[in-house]
Amino acid sequence: MTDSPSAVAEPAADPTSTEPLEGPSPYDTYVHASVLNALQQPLTEAADEMGFLVTTQVMELWFTLVVHEWQAAGEAFAKDDLDAGTDALVRSARALTALNASWKPIAALTPMQFNAFREAFGRASGFQSAMYRRLEFLLGQKNAGLLNNHRGDPLVHEALAETYRAASLYDEVLRFLHRRGLPVPEHVVERDVTAPYASDPGVVAAWREIYAAPRHELLALGEQLTDIAELVARWRFDHIMVVRRAMGAKPGSAGSSGLAWLERRASLPVFPELWQVRGEL
Repeated sequence: MTDSPSAVAEPAADPTSTEPLEGPSPYDTYVHASVLNALQQPLTEAADEMGFLVTTQVMELWFTLVVHEWQAAGEAFAKDDLDAGTDALVRSARALTALNASWKPIAALTPMQFNAFREAFGRASGFQSAMYRRLEFLLGQKNAGLLNNHRGDPLVHEALAETYRAASLYDEVLRFLHRRGLPVPEHVVERDVTAPYASDPGVVAAWREIYAAPRHELLALGEQLTDIAELVARWRFDHIMVVRRAMGAKPGSAGSSGLAWLERRASLPVFPELWQVRGEL
């Protein structure tokens, strides 16, 4: 009997699996997978170069998403839209978590494995990533010299310059706190946003007021920003460890000091007052 509970029903036919497609599939038209999958062009026969290329390209995509979310968050805080701003921060934290996991394919490269293809990419270096530089600018870590490195590519340079001239994510958060009546000083709100952000005792006082009241409506915002700061610090530390394992303290391929440069950048605190206030509670 076909209606017996033990009978196995025939799977319904899937018409989309048998219909021929004219031209690229809708999936490829939307995702551009064929474009992405054509971008890996190793320059050597080294077994580890493909993994290095894919890892680097995937990281660039995560940088792009993080920048997108932080810009969305900044725009929301500028409009006093706390819900939209915190939603974007939550999404960015997920992206940062995935970014950090991207190190895995190349995290244990030995010097010999890395040297097998290092010379092939010449003076190319992650130091030259314009999207990562935009990410740092959005954190408030502005540097005109790093902006000038991209003058040879007008489109890239202008996109980076726009981020350099704009208020950082943290600037927008502090302006938002100021408008909500927190004691963020006027000189912080009106500061030159092209200058690197530096800790201010008045901002520490503002966060202290929030953290001293466990039910403060903005406590979750402080913790979301702290999560982001921690994830950025972990990415930088993992970068240091990957470089330390693969090439030690040798100079970087673009002429930077390599490991020493990364260690200096990693020492820069992200949202510094959020860490300082913890010692005052």
